[in-house]
Amino acid sequence: MAKTFELETLKMRLNDADFRFLDLHQRIQRALRVLILDGALGPGIKLPASRTLAASLGMARDTVENAYVQLQRDGYIVRRGGSGSYVSGTVGAELRGAAGRRVQAHDEGRGQTAAGEGLSRRGRMIFESRGVSDQQVVRAFATGLPETRTFPASTWERLQRQAAKDYRGQVLLHGDPLGSEPLRQAIAAYLNLERGAKASPEQILILSSTRQALFLCAQLLADAGKPILMENPGYFGARKAFESAEARVVPIDVDAQGLRTDLLRADRSGAHCVYVTPSHQYPTGVTLSLERRLELIRWAAENGKWIIEDDYDSEFHYDGLPTACVQGLDKHQRTIYVGTFSKTLYPGLRMGYMVLPPSLVSAFTYARSIMDGHTPQILQLTLASFMEGGHYNSHVRAMRKLYASRRDAMMASVSKHLNGVVTAYRPEGGLQIPCLLAPGWSEENTIRQAAAAGVQLAGLSRLYAGPVKQSGWLLGYAALTDFEIDTAMQRLSRALSQ
Repeated sequence: MAKTFELETLKMRLNDADFRFLDLHQRIQRALRVLILDGALGPGIKLPASRTLAASLGMARDTVENAYVQLQRDGYIVRRGGSGSYVSGTVGAELRGAAGRRVQAHDEGRGQTAAGEGLSRRGRMIFESRGVSDQQVVRAFATGLPETRTFPASTWERLQRQAAKDYRGQVLLHGDPLGSEPLRQAIAAYLNLERGAKASPEQILILSSTRQALFLCAQLLADAGKPILMENPGYFGARKAFESAEARVVPIDVDAQGLRTDLLRADRSGAHCVYVTPSHQYPTGVTLSLERRLELIRWAAENGKWIIEDDYDSEFHYDGLPTACVQGLDKHQRTIYVGTFSKTLYPGLRMGYMVLPPSLVSAFTYARSIMDGHTPQILQLTLASFMEGGHYNSHVRAMRKLYASRRDAMMASVSKHLNGVVTAYRPEGGLQIPCLLAPGWSEENTIRQAAAAGVQLAGLSRLYAGPVKQSGWLLGYAALTDFEIDTAMQRLSRALSQ
């Protein structure tokens, strides 16, 4: 630690890029503060008189004086009449470099603080889960990504400007936690017409994502440590959302007709709700049969249970019309319907929604107000106009046609380049294809080999709970052209052949 003031050290600090846009007196004040906190200027060191330092730096005395006054107010220096200005001896030792070195020495003696140390029990659990990794760039064959290059951005931008003009300062304020009324009206009209739902705007809660909806369900419908039933295999993000809310996930197996309602009837875990993806089961792609949908509704009504229906990509059904949603069939109002715009529009929009039974609307709205208040109003109002103007339906129709073509291109490419490696199962809809590995092929090894070739494979086994797992991949195709699909498939084939 320096025992005397060194002018050259201060001059070097004044030239730091971080300070270049500050006024002169702020640059001096910040530079001296950094030197004090770094330990370069220790307690009791006398600073030059303001006149002397100003002359040395070639600036006005008032400039240095203003810096000294601020340092004194902040407690970094003390000024004694007739004596001068000194680095304070009462600045907490933990703020100074010497103390930092002592802490470092202590850590070196006992080992650095472990990642996750000092967290709560829930915090450690979340840390150890490693979260959920959302795809930030388009890579073959990442799952869940829509085509964004054809999104009508100019139309969206025009509608956003119009919304800002129409609503003016209102969009800059806090919004209703339930969501913008124009958007809730547009969503209700769409779901009732296209998905056979029975929804009113008063039942709709606008959220930032499906996972936020599922986290709220776990918080409000299951106490810590209590069970939530979930399809097996099932959506990884749902399981993480439930587990982060300290719910215990109990798996219910899926077969060719979807969730096995006989196992649901036989469950004795005491769970109050079940999570399902009936329109397009994730990841198998099967559709829950009408018979089982009705049985699921009866089970919930007779036992006072809740159904969490995640309808994440039912808009993209290519072989005939999709089955009506469970919520529209449920006259007992035991179904919580969850939807998202991340698949139909673009992931960066960060907007989803829930259709809640009337008895749950207030509780979920209060919980949402605590969590993050509301979704940005300008985006909600823009989306409302996008839907009301017919642009949403038009975009979905165009994407449905495009994705059906890309699904077929992916099936053909798998058959051509990976014959004998995997068996691909042609889905009726969705944005990805499930593939099962042939005997003798390791899921872990193939994922590693693919990554080395710049190809991303999502493994199937992690989506299973319990000892029985299927080895394979999910191959996303919606965000890739036919050429990109086949080129990446050739790279994958070469990587696996080695």
